[in-house]
Amino acid sequence: MSISSSAKPAGSLYWPVQARRNIGVRGLFVVVLAFLIAYGVLFPGLFTASGFAKFTQSWFPLALVAMAQAILMLTGGISLAIGATVSLGAVIAATTMAGPLGVAGGAAAVAVAGLGIGAVTGFIVVRLRLPAIVVTLAGSFIIGGAALLVLPRPGGAIPEWLSDLLAGDTPAAFVLLVMIVLLWKLYLATPLGLSLYAAGENPVGAHRSGVPVDMARVAAYAISGLLSTSAGLFVAAQTGSGDPVIGNAFTLNSIAAAVLGGIGFLGGQGTMRGALAGSLLLSLMISVMFFLGFTPVAQYVAQGLIIIGAVAIPQFRKVQP
Repeated sequence: MSISSSAKPAGSLYWPVQARRNIGVRGLFVVVLAFLIAYGVLFPGLFTASGFAKFTQSWFPLALVAMAQAILMLTGGISLAIGATVSLGAVIAATTMAGPLGVAGGAAAVAVAGLGIGAVTGFIVVRLRLPAIVVTLAGSFIIGGAALLVLPRPGGAIPEWLSDLLAGDTPAAFVLLVMIVLLWKLYLATPLGLSLYAAGENPVGAHRSGVPVDMARVAAYAISGLLSTSAGLFVAAQTGSGDPVIGNAFTLNSIAAAVLGGIGFLGGQGTMRGALAGSLLLSLMISVMFFLGFTPVAQYVAQGLIIIGAVAIPQFRKVQP
């Protein structure tokens, strides 16, 4: 009887908690659906196997960096080094995979670099109590410099079969994204995953309750670094080579996608599915405006207005009586 009575409150609390974390995301899903329909009308090939594969390939790197930024923002942190980390992942992949290390060794080097950079950054932020925005801004210069040391100019190579696998006519990117989302769900069931929201929402109270707040935050930075370098590997596979500055645009786009997805800057609010929806909206906006013939300047202005609108609408709803 005690087991059933304790399980019932836990189950009854699940959906209210999810509803609180999804504040503002429902409107985003509607906007995403509208853009998806518009894109399908403008480009009917989207609903073919090849068209779907190409679209998911263009979305996949942004989805990864959106997840990388979101996991940090959920803990109350942020990273301005994501773009540089993407570039580093790309040049490491391009300089190792075609050499003696092979694809497996190159992928391992990319993963170790991402995990190491993230863990060191998290340790500095957590242990030295320095602002994450300052640490990651400094880190962006260091990591960007390291990428230039590895590959001073665009070059290197990715094995052709790997480029065909990841960026060919197969939906490999979508399959990988589904696998990553499933791994994220599994991570949330671990002690560190369960501590993630507490670390961002009420770190002092969580620490006093025995929650490993510091470890959860360091782990979040490590996972963020892994996702960022993995995005760089995929971008390198798309282009067939490495570029030490190819990830620069991903930093602000990752923040925009996370904010669009309802991730709060103060931590503890939002969901990863919201961040993924935000990244999908950014990708759809670019594609739709391209087919409508928008100039580059008009695209930037339109993106800014849509982002402001998508973020502001939920805030207006909150203040309504």
